[in-house]
Amino acid sequence: MTRCKTFCMGALVTCLIAGLAFAKKQKPSTVHNQRERAIHALDRLTFGPRPGDVDAVMAMGVDKWMDLQLHPEAIDDSAMQARLSEYLTLQMSTREMVLAFPPNPIAKAVMDGKLSMPQEPYARAIYTAAIDRVAEKQDEKQRAAGTQNGIATQSAPTMENSTASIVQPANLPERQEARRDAHSAVDELITLAPDARMQRILALPVAEQHDLLPGQPYPKRMALLSGLSPQQRETVIALNHPEAVVDQEVESAKLLRAVYSQRQLEEVLTDFWFNHFNIFIGKGADRYLVTAHERDVIRPHVLGKFQDLLIATAQGPAMLFYLDNWQSEGPDSPAALGLPAHPSRRPYSARRPGAIAFPQNQPQQPSAQNAQQKRRSGLNENYARELMELHTLGVNGGYTQKDVTEVARAFTGWTIDQPQRGGGFVFRERLHEPGTKTVLGHQIKEDGENEGLEVLKLLARQPATAHFISTELAQRFVSDNPPPSLVNAMAKTYLKSDGDIRAVLQTMFRSPEFWAPDSYRARVKTPLEFVASSLRATGAQVTDPQPLLATLNKMGEPLYGCQPPTGYSTKSDVWVNSAALLDRMNFGLALANNRLPGTAFDIAQLVSSSPSAAGGGKNPAAGLLLSEDPYQVQLRLEQTLLAGDVSKQTHDTIEERIVTPEVTAQWDNPKRTPNINVIAGLLLGSPEFQRK
Repeated sequence: MTRCKTFCMGALVTCLIAGLAFAKKQKPSTVHNQRERAIHALDRLTFGPRPGDVDAVMAMGVDKWMDLQLHPEAIDDSAMQARLSEYLTLQMSTREMVLAFPPNPIAKAVMDGKLSMPQEPYARAIYTAAIDRVAEKQDEKQRAAGTQNGIATQSAPTMENSTASIVQPANLPERQEARRDAHSAVDELITLAPDARMQRILALPVAEQHDLLPGQPYPKRMALLSGLSPQQRETVIALNHPEAVVDQEVESAKLLRAVYSQRQLEEVLTDFWFNHFNIFIGKGADRYLVTAHERDVIRPHVLGKFQDLLIATAQGPAMLFYLDNWQSEGPDSPAALGLPAHPSRRPYSARRPGAIAFPQNQPQQPSAQNAQQKRRSGLNENYARELMELHTLGVNGGYTQKDVTEVARAFTGWTIDQPQRGGGFVFRERLHEPGTKTVLGHQIKEDGENEGLEVLKLLARQPATAHFISTELAQRFVSDNPPPSLVNAMAKTYLKSDGDIRAVLQTMFRSPEFWAPDSYRARVKTPLEFVASSLRATGAQVTDPQPLLATLNKMGEPLYGCQPPTGYSTKSDVWVNSAALLDRMNFGLALANNRLPGTAFDIAQLVSSSPSAAGGGKNPAAGLLLSEDPYQVQLRLEQTLLAGDVSKQTHDTIEERIVTPEVTAQWDNPKRTPNINVIAGLLLGSPEFQRK
């Protein structure tokens, strides 16, 4: 029977995957009534409708609901903020994150006595574990060097500072024994009350502390963290990997916002603009800069003026670091020539509001040798090129290589004050290239930092920028190949409104092209859109986003994990292939059958929320278990998950292979009751659910 079950499921999955390619060739449904308008609006302005959303939008009025989404400040999202309150790093400055969850350079600075050891117990434990890891790596390097030279070396000597007792590295057998002890200690720790458990963890030897979580089965890992306060939970995670706290919290918050925020359009736009101004979380200091990049640079400007957003990203430490402009130096700048700054100007401009000042280790005038070393780094054109190609004009925007070089010269001196320690934007006159620059035929007189600002304002006003930004927005919200008439109308609004993003979106949402039949269910969801919409459609409750984040990694869209500056593609052909669709089908089945750790799904609640279940005089939840009419259950699920918009091919495929008595009897089911969880999972993997 198991073999038959596997064969039936494999054949069914094959049919549904083939159905997606078939569906792409069909003429989409006509958007002609209020229900379809509500479905279309929810598909495009949110991460997918929840049970009851279609009726709620129809009751409010589609146009009124869309206008409300364009004004997120009028929407109460306090429940979302409460859900995120346990992620403490979301409210920290970059410097606070760096000091709370130290990377190796900070730990080594404490180890060498250049920074003081924190005294607060949790912070001290985190630093102690971090220093222990640094010392272990140093010891491994020394042993490796000694082995290569044929010399037997001993462990690194104890350091002469206040941390001496905690930085003596252990040898390999001792490490292995510590890991075994740590794992055996977990069984006892999870039986303790949270505060007592935390006290016991702090009392463990440092080697055991940072081996508590690695390699633990998921249930034990969650039991160890269960009941701890946010600070305690962060401490336990940081004992092994401080940077992971920052990564996990910003990624978890993004997914949870996509699923639960009432301000859905704001979340869709935050994702869109982050992708447009992409940075990579895996590049050095950007691991700590992503949170502020999204929170302080992207989110406040998603519905404002494009010029303001452009300037914010250009001065954002995350972008300066990601595209290396913080290292760019003018070939004829005072720094390159070993000269002091221009006598008529201060060496450094005042820092921007919110930037972090570090009193220690302020930059000094470079020696001649250092000047020679820095000269070799020279002018960096990375940001200048991406600024015009990806951020503003587009690849065919009419600029030349000469323009790229001139823009790069204008942005010399735009840098970061100590990026490894969370510093903010600062302009350094000594790095700035003197002289007039010419960009797109426009002369920019020598004016220090203001040259870069003039370039940004010039680019933001270009017709090519208006067209490029309008095209990208239309691709995200309408179709992969939006009608030129729509793009032109949006670009016209952009230029007339001085780049007002809200006004451009209003033009798009009110256009006939947005509501045209060819736009309805015309786009394939990205992995993030698919996962988020699945969770929203089923009303699932997420208590731990980490397994879901791992799913997105497998599907090819790790959050903040796109390394090229192009960001993730939203075009359908990138995400449509048999392997990817099979992953989506497996995810849908795992979700519907409650096999996703950290996520709970209630099939009874889902079916009872269907409009067709209301007023029937029966308890839908009870009817689920002993349904006398499995076909009605299938129809309810189709109505709830797909608003009834399911093709005959998909309906018949599921009915023939899952619902009919002959098939259910083959599935080790003598009562011939269909597995309604499987029906729900297959609908999530259906061609119709993949599209929006």
